[in-house]
Amino acid sequence: MAKGNIYPVILSGGTGTRLWPLSRALYPKQLQPLHSELSLLQETASRLSGDQFAKPLIICNQEHRFIVAEHLQAIDIQPEAIVLEPIGRNTAPAAAVAAIILAEHDPEAVILLMPSDHVIRDSATFQAAIEAALPVAENGALVTFGIQPTSPETGYGYIKKSDAIADQPGCFAVEAFVEKPDLATAEIFLEEGSYFWNGGIFLFTVANFMAELERSSPEIAAACREAVQKSITDMDFHRLDEESFAACPSNSIDYAVMEKSENVAVVPVDMGWSDVGSWDALWQVLDKDGDGNVTSGDVILKGTSNSLIRSEDKLVTAVGLSDTIIVATEDAILVSSKEDAQDVKLIVDELKSQERLEHISHAKVYRPWGWYQTLERRDRFQVKVISLKPSAKISLQRHQQRAEHWVVVSGIATVTRGEEVIELEENQSTYIPIGMMHRLENLTKDELQIIEVQSGDYLGEDDIERFDDKYGRD
Repeated sequence: MAKGNIYPVILSGGTGTRLWPLSRALYPKQLQPLHSELSLLQETASRLSGDQFAKPLIICNQEHRFIVAEHLQAIDIQPEAIVLEPIGRNTAPAAAVAAIILAEHDPEAVILLMPSDHVIRDSATFQAAIEAALPVAENGALVTFGIQPTSPETGYGYIKKSDAIADQPGCFAVEAFVEKPDLATAEIFLEEGSYFWNGGIFLFTVANFMAELERSSPEIAAACREAVQKSITDMDFHRLDEESFAACPSNSIDYAVMEKSENVAVVPVDMGWSDVGSWDALWQVLDKDGDGNVTSGDVILKGTSNSLIRSEDKLVTAVGLSDTIIVATEDAILVSSKEDAQDVKLIVDELKSQERLEHISHAKVYRPWGWYQTLERRDRFQVKVISLKPSAKISLQRHQQRAEHWVVVSGIATVTRGEEVIELEENQSTYIPIGMMHRLENLTKDELQIIEVQSGDYLGEDDIERFDDKYGRD
C-alpha cells in the first residue's frame, strides 16, 4: 500500500427500497445506471480514482460480490479489497472493519468513507473540500462534510457548525448533530445558514477513528477486530467471520462515534449532492424536457408535466398527468405521486409481509457466470432464458424436485449429463431428469444462450444441490 494517500472506503451494502421496483435486494440502486451510463457504484469509484487516492476498499453484501467486482473491472479499477459482510451491521462496524484492515498495512492511512449510491455533480468542488479537510483529519479530528442545503429538507439529519478552525480555511468545529427535523424547523435551519445536511461522508485517520471507537463503543471495536482476525480470503474477496460479525452491535457511525466525540470538524460544501433516496430525488438531479419530464425507455407522453416516467420493458404511455412517478419493469409497475415517493418503501414492506419475491430479485437475475431471466411461470412449469459468458460454467448440481429441458439458442453448449459429456449447437436440445447430476459450460469465446423449461412439483431456486462450483458458492 502507498503511504500518504487517502484510501476511499466505499459502502455498498444498501438495498434502496425507496427506488423499487428498479432497486431490489439482489440488484440494488448502487448497481444501477440511474444518473449516467455508469452505475452509481462506478460513478463513486471513478471520482475517487485520482492521483491523491489509493486503491479503493469496497464493503458489500456477499450476495453482490461478483457484480461489484465486474462493475469495477469494467472501468479498470482494481480495488484494494472487496470485503464481504455476512450480515448488515450499519456504518460504524463497516468503518471499523475498513480501519482495522487498512491499519495492518499502513498505520498512517487516511480513510475517506462514503456511500456508493449518491450523486455528486461537481467533483472538482468535492476534491477541493477533501483537500481542505485533510490537514484537519491528520491533526486528529474526525471530519464530516456538510452539504449546503437547497431546501427545507425533512428527510436528512443536519450538522450545525460552530467556530472556524484556526489556519484551516473552510473548516469549522461541529456544535451539534441534529435529527431529521419537521418542516417548520427545517425552514428555520435553512434561513439561519449555519446548518448543513449530513451526507454521510467522512475523513479521518485509521488511528484516530479506532481510538474514538474504542472509547465510545468498545464492543463494536472488539467484535470487528475478531471478525477481521478470523476472516478468510476467498478468490478476490475478503470474507469476515460470520459468527463474530453477527455478534457486533448494529449502529451508525454518527451515533456510535461522531456524536460522542469532542474532536469533530465539518467542511461545508456545495457540490451538487443527492442521496437519490427516492424517485422524486432522482427526478430532481436528471435532465428534463421542456415540460419538466424525465423519461427513459419506450415512453410516449401527452399533456404530462413534471413527471418521471421510466420503462425497462414494454411501452408506457401517460396522458394528462403532472408530478407523477411511473416505473415499469418486466414484472412490476409503480405509480405514485412525487409528493408520496418516499412511501414506496411501504410497498416493499407489504411485499415482504405477503412473502412475495418482487422485492428480492428482478425477472432478470445476475449470476457470476452470466444471467437468467424468467419468461413464463405457471403451476408446475416455468421457462427461462439462460446466458453464459465466455469460459463460464454453472455449478455441478442436481435437483430433487424438478426436471429440465435445455434448447441451445446461440453458441455452443458443453453439457455434463450424468456420466456423459456432450456438445450441443444451435437448435439442439437435451433433457435433465429429476435427480441427475448435470452442468452447463461455455468453452467458447462467444456468449451462450439457452432456453430452459423446468417442470415439477417445486421450482424454487433453493432446490439446487451443488457438488463443485468455480465461484465458491455453497
